[in-house]
Amino acid sequence: MSGSRCQTLYPFSGERHRQGLRFAAGELLTLLQVPDGGWWEGQKEDGLRGWFPASYVQLLEQKPRKVTSQPGEDSLNCPLPPGWQSYMSPQGHRYYVNTFTNANGYHTPVTPMHQMEPGHMSLRKPSGDPQSPGSPRMPRRLARESSRTINCVTFPHPDTMQEQQLLKPTEWSYCDYFWADKKDPQGNNTVSGFEILLQKQLKGKQMQKEMAEFVRERIKIEEEYAKNLSKLSQNSLAAQEEGTLGEAWAQLKKSLADEAEVHLKFSSKLQSEVEKPLLNFRENFKKDMKKYDHHIADLRKQLASRYTAVEKARKALTERQKDLEMKTQQLEIKLSNKAEEEIKKARRKSTQAGDDLMRCVDLYNQAQSKWFEEMVTSTLELERLEVERVEMIRQHLCQYTQLRHETDMFNQSTIDPVDQLLQKVEPAKDRELWVQEHKTGDIRPVDMEI
Repeated sequence: MSGSRCQTLYPFSGERHRQGLRFAAGELLTLLQVPDGGWWEGQKEDGLRGWFPASYVQLLEQKPRKVTSQPGEDSLNCPLPPGWQSYMSPQGHRYYVNTFTNANGYHTPVTPMHQMEPGHMSLRKPSGDPQSPGSPRMPRRLARESSRTINCVTFPHPDTMQEQQLLKPTEWSYCDYFWADKKDPQGNNTVSGFEILLQKQLKGKQMQKEMAEFVRERIKIEEEYAKNLSKLSQNSLAAQEEGTLGEAWAQLKKSLADEAEVHLKFSSKLQSEVEKPLLNFRENFKKDMKKYDHHIADLRKQLASRYTAVEKARKALTERQKDLEMKTQQLEIKLSNKAEEEIKKARRKSTQAGDDLMRCVDLYNQAQSKWFEEMVTSTLELERLEVERVEMIRQHLCQYTQLRHETDMFNQSTIDPVDQLLQKVEPAKDRELWVQEHKTGDIRPVDMEI
């Protein structure tokens, strides 16, 4: 895939990678490296190169894929103004990019394009545009109907939402399924999707610790078993057994000492190759998790603050519009220069309130974009850490079973000589050897004669 062209879907600051590539939405990149792991290396048209999340770009075949209008949309027959291109964001909003000015922003897909002037296309419009994006003519009611805000996060409305494409299809990735909040088991409070991921990570760390404790108990059993075997091998019981049976008995006692040594080595390897790695893996796990938690939580707080400002500005705009309407009605009743001046003043205040509202919306969207970006990169990092943890535990548990098999083989090797000697035990031979060593005479007594 190296050498292919792609187009950025969302802005990326580059702060989450030491060699991150900063770009805005709608830029064209040339891919240099596409390794597994979710990060690709690319080069911009100005020669700058760096790394970025693969989910932030879309591969191109011949030309950038534009979002086509769905049946029933008001913008079906209304072309975009010159220089504008549109793409679909994961939140279900259409993302607009001006290829002339690099202005960009979000807008809901059901907003009638013919009701918007070119300046309305961007929520990050340069201040020099003749028409303020906060004009009261903006169809806010339709925009509201196409989206809804839950806990200060804006989501597409289910009735108007186009089908979203997953960032990592078929992988059940963390970055695709934890955007909304969820009620806690008691149903009193809500827990963010990111907090649920953190809880899973912390639970995984606890399970890892308990596995290490389990292995420690297994080591204690092996050490105690080896100690008892060694002690038993030195017991003098039946030490005076003779012959081939005595040899087999002596070998059996020696095998206990050999088996004790095998189990002692097994316990030592369990400690160094299984228990210790489990305890040392990701020692700073909690510290890392707190860093992620605080960072994402701060972004959510900032998003909530921006949303509060939007609602405040929206309320102010409504009041200004009501004031302008009232003064306009007064002018129709009584014409006077003073009334005209008041209408002009009210109109300026209403326009200013609209500008303030759009500025607040702009800041809110920037905060949500930043939160979105950090959520993607952070959840992918948590996903990588979880895969790493599970794989590490799997490997060390495999090491445990391998050591166990080796211990069984060594134990068998200590028993084999005993089996061989037991096969050679011959009661007749033992009797012969014993008699030869301990005989007192082979002349039998006879009857006494008178």
